[in-house]
Amino acid sequence: MRAIWKGAVSFGLVSIGVKLYSATEEKDIRFHQVHRDDGGRIRYKRTCSVCGEEVSYDDIAKGYDLGGGELVILTDADFADLPLTSSRAIDVLEFVPAEQVDPILYNKAYFLEPEGTATKPYVLLRDALADSERVAIVKVALRQREQLATLRVRDGVLLLNTMLWPDEVRTPDFGFLDEDLKVRPPELAMAASLIDSMAGEFQPDAFTDDYRAALQEVIDAKVEGREVVQPAEEEAAPAAAVDLMAALKASVERARVARGEAPAGGAGEPTPISSARSAKQAAKAPGSKAAPAKKTPARKAAAGRTPAKKTEPAKKTAAKKTTEKKATKAPAKKTAEKKTAPRKSA
Repeated sequence: MRAIWKGAVSFGLVSIGVKLYSATEEKDIRFHQVHRDDGGRIRYKRTCSVCGEEVSYDDIAKGYDLGGGELVILTDADFADLPLTSSRAIDVLEFVPAEQVDPILYNKAYFLEPEGTATKPYVLLRDALADSERVAIVKVALRQREQLATLRVRDGVLLLNTMLWPDEVRTPDFGFLDEDLKVRPPELAMAASLIDSMAGEFQPDAFTDDYRAALQEVIDAKVEGREVVQPAEEEAAPAAAVDLMAALKASVERARVARGEAPAGGAGEPTPISSARSAKQAAKAPGSKAAPAKKTPARKAAAGRTPAKKTEPAKKTAAKKTTEKKATKAPAKKTAEKKTAPRKSA
């Protein structure tokens, strides 16, 4: 990593020399704009809208729009005279509980590294801050702008989180906030069941940027001259639910199946779903007043009668064949007696 800022943390009368490093980086895949036909890079020229000439960086100033086409032009000298008392210092203002800082205020994160002989006071501030279970509210000037920030400990290193100023956070102004909407207790209970069924411990490494991975696969395939394998299509998002309770119930069941848990109605504290399923199972149980007639023995008895119907015709057929055989053999004996009788008389 490359240090982007050098200064000192002012902690009471203690000054701790530090270097500032970006703690995060964007992993977006970046592209150049090129000419589709020949791949040539597209360049942009800085031209003046008044005279039409190309302008170099040295001749560029900042203009504040007053409206009506009027501008106030500010040069680097104007910015240099601004009173940035914390231009090379991180001034600790106070220490507050971390939960009192609304996460919406956090902007960008930076690591602080001790510089030179500042290692011992750096470690002292780090350990004291960790033991206090608080964060330090500080002011710092970065890129010619004074910013509010916090100091806290992460992985044994002081972490600086720049923050937005309170007036930079917008106030939500939506029509539904003025409507008198009532949520029924069963719906709230079912929503709580859904939250419980999807509860877990946050593990950042378990989540990946699937779009970036697929895009990188397309780029690699282009380079290697091979065909891109299309990823499996994701399940389409369900349409807006008409029956909120039915949608919540289905969501709870799906969440439990996804986590490999037993269906509702198992051990544990009963929920609206588990209570309904338990009542349904109790109604089907043997000995219950609402229990239906036993179907399994009836099926077995039916299964026993079916072979009997098939075997009876077989027995009749066999008896019929035996009778026919006997009848056939009997005339044969009489014919033989007739043939032998005249021979005896002769």
